[in-house]
Amino acid sequence: MLYFLISFLSFIILSKSISSNKPIGFWEKLSSSLISRLRKRSVAFSFSEVPLTMSLKKKNVVSKVENEEEEGKVSLVDLPDLTLDSILENLSPADLCSMAAVCACLRDRCRSDYLWEKHMKKKWGKVIGASAYRQWRWHIASRNREKIYNQRNQKGIFASLQGFSPFQWIKTKSGNGRNSRNSLPDDSFMSLYLALENGKFWFPAQVYNRENGHAGFLLSCYDAQLCYDSQTDTFQARYSPHGRWSTEENIEWDRLRMPPIDISSHVLHASDCLDDLRPGDHIEIQWRRNKEFPYGWWYGVIGHLESCEGHRNHCHCHYSDTVVLEFNQYAPGSRWRQALIDRKHHREEGDEADGFYGGIRKLYNEEEISRWKNLWPTKIME
Repeated sequence: MLYFLISFLSFIILSKSISSNKPIGFWEKLSSSLISRLRKRSVAFSFSEVPLTMSLKKKNVVSKVENEEEEGKVSLVDLPDLTLDSILENLSPADLCSMAAVCACLRDRCRSDYLWEKHMKKKWGKVIGASAYRQWRWHIASRNREKIYNQRNQKGIFASLQGFSPFQWIKTKSGNGRNSRNSLPDDSFMSLYLALENGKFWFPAQVYNRENGHAGFLLSCYDAQLCYDSQTDTFQARYSPHGRWSTEENIEWDRLRMPPIDISSHVLHASDCLDDLRPGDHIEIQWRRNKEFPYGWWYGVIGHLESCEGHRNHCHCHYSDTVVLEFNQYAPGSRWRQALIDRKHHREEGDEADGFYGGIRKLYNEEEISRWKNLWPTKIME
């Protein structure tokens, strides 16, 4: 840490001798150079070593910086705001955590939501959705309630004395003390990022081809609770089919997605695309084995009616109230190959033998369609 401090201070001294009329590009070039030197000299860092409270453990370094400031020497925070912001924006999450331990001013800037929201979107943006943020807020509230409950239990006989002004004064003073200022806010993006990175927060998302590609789940996507393992860069999942949890480990990033529709897996999706469905359209449809199980999303295409020859110029299937759903991962003649739904009155259709077909999403995004195609099985299933 001391190495890059010296580098910064050397830069400040050098900058004093340069005319203040230099263009902004000069500062940007030098800041890029400083970032490169910082990363070359930075000590190996592990997120598992950073608690959510982010208390300042490097007291010797902090005291030296504070002493220099008291003596009137130039500090890191004397850099122009634009230059300092440019440096911080280009630091990795690990480097930001290290910089936050230097001094109070850098601590606050390095923890800002402005910086950490960018890192959240870059790494977690495709898997963390509205449901995950809601669960995080619930997780924080639950943890705070537990802290309050434990504090009340620990007070014991002294709890009755809290109403007296001396104790109230002590409580107020301690609440405004150094530990309170140094603690990381629970509702910050940095707090969420570190909780995800450390595997301390299980979040909701969806998994393609669940349970290691089990034949019964190929070309499907199911809700799960996920936990990240930074050592392997993979995930552990918990699925809740009915009455019991099943688990899966070593899930790669390309098998995860943010839920495209923010509803419970037990809720029927209200289809809004039925009138637009034509043969060849790519779709996802909710399906469940019975009405006590949650829905999963299954990939399929819209097919032609038996009465249709399948030629585009002569096809009138889109005028019919009957819509053919095709699941071409199954062999012709398989009971799972086709299903028929009513375009005008479709809600949930099916039975206990073949399962229940729910809401439909028409896929317009080529990236979504491509992801399904990349999961296509190596052989047709019976």
